[in-house]
Amino acid sequence: MKRQVEGNIIDIYSRKILAGIIHIQNGYIDQIEITGKTYDHYILPGFIDAHIHIESSMLVPREFARIAVNHGTVATVSDPHEIANVLGIAGVRYMIENGKTVPLKFHFGAPSCVPATTFETAGAVITSKDIEEMLTWEEVLYLAEMMNYPGVLFQDEEVMKKIAAAKRLGKPIDGHAPGLTGDDAIQYIQAGITTDHECFTYEEALHKLLNGMKIIIREGSAAKNFEELWPLIDEFPDKVMLCSDDLHPDNLMEGHINLIVQRALAKGCNLYDVLQVACINPVLHYNLPVGTLRVGEEADFIIVNNTKDFDILETWINGNCVSDRGLSMISYDSSPKVNLFDTSPITAGDLALKAESEKINVIKAGDGQLITGHMEAKATIANGYAVSNVDGDILKIAVVNRYSSQKPAIAFIHNFGIKHGAIASCVAHDSHNIIAVGTDDILLSQAINAIIENKGGISATDGTITDVLPLPIAGIMTGSRAEEVAETYQRLDNMSKKMGSTLSAPFMTLSFMALLVIPALKLSDKGLFDGRTFSFTRVFI
Repeated sequence: MKRQVEGNIIDIYSRKILAGIIHIQNGYIDQIEITGKTYDHYILPGFIDAHIHIESSMLVPREFARIAVNHGTVATVSDPHEIANVLGIAGVRYMIENGKTVPLKFHFGAPSCVPATTFETAGAVITSKDIEEMLTWEEVLYLAEMMNYPGVLFQDEEVMKKIAAAKRLGKPIDGHAPGLTGDDAIQYIQAGITTDHECFTYEEALHKLLNGMKIIIREGSAAKNFEELWPLIDEFPDKVMLCSDDLHPDNLMEGHINLIVQRALAKGCNLYDVLQVACINPVLHYNLPVGTLRVGEEADFIIVNNTKDFDILETWINGNCVSDRGLSMISYDSSPKVNLFDTSPITAGDLALKAESEKINVIKAGDGQLITGHMEAKATIANGYAVSNVDGDILKIAVVNRYSSQKPAIAFIHNFGIKHGAIASCVAHDSHNIIAVGTDDILLSQAINAIIENKGGISATDGTITDVLPLPIAGIMTGSRAEEVAETYQRLDNMSKKMGSTLSAPFMTLSFMALLVIPALKLSDKGLFDGRTFSFTRVFI
């Protein structure tokens, strides 16, 4: 099939804009004809998310794609370790097969850390042999983020086998080492780690970049690092990429990589630098089969209104228009369900925590950050039990094993701000047990049991109303329409804020409070964990 598309063509490689016609044959660019005409729109390569967990959108790949193409996204570099921590290799295969049903180009990695640590209960284990097998699949292009950076530094045998397999097969290795600098960062990089999306200061990113690593600037729903890192775009345009990492459904409806591009241009970044970072660098680094507006390549591109606003008019993949002025050409379709959820309802008594002293260690949550702080506080004690201090914003946090009925782990957290009520989720990176924060044990148990009843989801309760978004696919996704998911999620988000939460994204922040590989204090189903020492610590001092 032959097609033609006319417009002002942005050639990122030559850093020129030329008016012309793109001739397409059988999904590839057959010729680019320069016309010299005047056009009121611009054609450029499509946007690529260089690191994302599709599962965090709570949508299956097909439904994610239906919305993402409206924002000019033509491809993703997707780490499926969320579903892998629940279902193992079968979960990775589920994501691959679901993604194949749509034109958006999903490129998956082999999850390197399943479970993320040995200090929590996950639903599966992926060994170095499993990694080697997956890296031979044609759909798997890289070794996904090596979160176990202590394992790299101490040369853990299994960790090094995974890295060696990727090297042997010529696959890039993604990193994940928040705050790691100095000689440790250099050792981590020299092991073969090629990227990091976890930098939260300019100094950290610059240090890693100057020592051979590429930096992926993240702007997601919870972790937002653009403001700190955007100067790198003009300073090192060949060594930077953009990603969302974790994007909740309501934010996906608003935009994707296109929003980061718009912000970079508003900062005054060079047009070609921004587009190289957003459109070209991921293709070159990961060797993606994605077109970049050159003859002989796949006809993957977008059309925008101008080079300032960058409003997406059309998105093309493999020579076909998949989005036209906000109307996605990808149809909605239901997806099969897979899950692993086997725990019994709990009672308020299961959450009671007998006081052992008058002083406690407290997790200090940050808004827009995955890292947490550590603070000490005076325990609030009632009838011999430690309870939430609502006035001091020190609330009880609980993690419940979703894979078997076990005693909940209990600790305390600061900065959620809830005055009366509780929120819960089993979108809890990376093992996806149930995590909840609330003002008292009764409300906490109600929010947790709403998740258990639905075998996955997010929930909120104020004591009168309990609302829930069911996530029946692996307990972390749904096959429902994105619009419905976003509406329900927004309703729960609003409810949590009416209960007093001051966080911009309470559920997204909550989902990272069990992510042990990011310091300082976090809570797993096995207890309070100090990510600085990589060991458990006590709630009571």
